[in-house]
Amino acid sequence: MAVVAIVGRPNVGKSTLFNRLCRKRHALVDDLPGVTRDRLSASIEYGNRRFLLMDTGGFTDPDAGTFAEETRRQVLLALEEADAVIFLADARTGLHPGDQELVGLLRKSQKPVFYAVNKVDGREQEKHIAEFYALGVEKIYPLSAAHGLGVYDLMDDVTASLPPAWEDDAQDENPEIRVAVVGRPNTGKSTLVNALLGEERVIVSPVPGTTRDAVDTPVEVQGRRFLLIDTAGIRRKGRTRQKLEKISVIKALESIDRSHVVILMVDALEGVTDQDLHIGGYVQERGRGCLIAVNKWDAMPKEPRTVRRFLEDVRERFRFLPHAPIVTMSALQKKRVSRVFPMVWEIFDQFNKRVTTGMVNRVLVNVTAKHEPPLVSGRRLKFYYATQASTRPPTFVLFCNEPQKIHFSYERFLTNQFREAFGMDKTPVRLVFRERSRRNDESR
Repeated sequence: MAVVAIVGRPNVGKSTLFNRLCRKRHALVDDLPGVTRDRLSASIEYGNRRFLLMDTGGFTDPDAGTFAEETRRQVLLALEEADAVIFLADARTGLHPGDQELVGLLRKSQKPVFYAVNKVDGREQEKHIAEFYALGVEKIYPLSAAHGLGVYDLMDDVTASLPPAWEDDAQDENPEIRVAVVGRPNTGKSTLVNALLGEERVIVSPVPGTTRDAVDTPVEVQGRRFLLIDTAGIRRKGRTRQKLEKISVIKALESIDRSHVVILMVDALEGVTDQDLHIGGYVQERGRGCLIAVNKWDAMPKEPRTVRRFLEDVRERFRFLPHAPIVTMSALQKKRVSRVFPMVWEIFDQFNKRVTTGMVNRVLVNVTAKHEPPLVSGRRLKFYYATQASTRPPTFVLFCNEPQKIHFSYERFLTNQFREAFGMDKTPVRLVFRERSRRNDESR
């Protein structure tokens, strides 16, 4: 897939343009400079052409402040990956020395570059367009990313410059597996993403709150397509005060909603905290596949009894996620990181699994014969038939005579039996009970 990168100084409107083209608030936008730090990407379609659009942090002097050097490096990596580049400047602040430095680098890239000046909302800003021709460029696109003015003239020319599309005939047979990496701040989420990708794709720092946006990165491993989603650390509500931090947490939770499998990072040195359990509860409520990754394992004592007790405590505290495998690792040292993709692959295959109605009913008959349903208000609970209604997660509908009176313990028993019978030990399984009388079935 072709890649189009948006670059420019801080606060010129790159994320606003990115959101405009994505048609949703994918990137954080704020008047504070330096909000975007990592490279954000999204697959979009424009003019019957699909490509990867990449938002970048503000290009500035490496000594300009915290994360300035790391953000600058991410911009340079984006330029290497891009097939076309949109350079964005600010009409309100006028031509800046930082613009000239970046344009000098773009000329060396030998790639199609489209020079746009943002925040042209009226005649007052149009007067400042002429000074940008001092950059030595032939054409400048005046636009307002916030209002959509001039954006589509720019994108018509950008898409025309992209290399021919490559069609993947097997795309439908190989669905993209969306994997969200979530957890408290400083548990090693970004370090794990970089270790899985084999490159510094996202900025890593011991400073809590380094990651702000949910950073999507597509990757292919052994013919399977994954979308890794690095997220901001999720703090407790009482400790989330700044507006940007609150929005970052919301976007992290949204990433769980749009994922198939969640990697829940736990800090081995701190153990399982109440906030880890809150995050796990959110994953459980959303019915997502889950892998519990205990990070910083290299710093743990290696005494067998201590290790065994620690892992037993992890399993006990996450007992509401009985299907979630646990993997111990050191993302920084890249120890056991190679286990992650195969386990995510296995979880997704079960998460996406479908069983025939005939097999579901045979299992239901055997299970109810082995453990007869209990009496409910003097009446025997009876199951007539069942079917799988959907996948992601596997959801089964069971028709019976008293659905509202089924005890949670028998529901849990049926869930465990289905999970064992259908090979779904690593995915959540949902049961839905609906009322249907025997008389209605016989008349039908």
